[in-house]
Amino acid sequence: MNLGIAGRRAIVCASSRGLGKACARALAEAGCEVVINGRDPQKLEAAAAELSATAGVKVIPVVADLATPEGQQALLAACPAPDILVNNNGGPPPRDFRELTRQQMIDGVVANMVVAIELIQKVIGPMTERKFGRIVNITSGSVKMPLAGLDLSSGARAGLTAFLAGVSRTVADKNVTINNILPGAFDTDRLKSVLGNTAKQKGISVDEAAAARAATIPAKRFGDPDEFGAACAFLCSAHAGYITGQNLLIDGGVFNGAF
Repeated sequence: MNLGIAGRRAIVCASSRGLGKACARALAEAGCEVVINGRDPQKLEAAAAELSATAGVKVIPVVADLATPEGQQALLAACPAPDILVNNNGGPPPRDFRELTRQQMIDGVVANMVVAIELIQKVIGPMTERKFGRIVNITSGSVKMPLAGLDLSSGARAGLTAFLAGVSRTVADKNVTINNILPGAFDTDRLKSVLGNTAKQKGISVDEAAAARAATIPAKRFGDPDEFGAACAFLCSAHAGYITGQNLLIDGGVFNGAF
């Protein structure tokens, strides 16, 4: 399918690896000029070179911490008026909620809620003026199915979801959409790290930990990041203008609900 976004400009946050990189790849393959972001210069440069060579489009790496005003300025200096914004950020590490300090809670809310809102504030005006904008926020399946230990991540991402539910309806008539994608277990470095910790705690091999986790998923496997990227690219496409304020759960059927 031709997504109708060739030549559009996209910013994909936290995209040197994992789901962010998969989204950047899918948008690049659709013909977008893509700005990717991360904090590790070597990984970011390697990702930019790979995506550019694969898709044959301009890919601009921006090393920046988006929790800071300077980081956001650097990102938008590279692409002052994006047509597409994909918000993404790693969540805080698992921790019993009793152990959370006030500063840790503030940092978690900033990283997983405030940064996305600040970036949307900065780009949505030009999008509405041009009558085209696609904003996708990568949140988490834990928004719908909270997991003990990930309470801070779940709460901050749920806050972002609720905050933008109203905002999305105010710009829909300008062909600007805001949607969220809620990933479950995908085959990424983050999942490998989690499985490694699980294996250590239980005294089993990483393969055994992975098999046990996959067995809890109705699809009986982990998601492929490229599957996630393709879904993101469709929500950013010219064909998705009538989809807004929605939460697309991609978890292999883990969430057992009808709605």
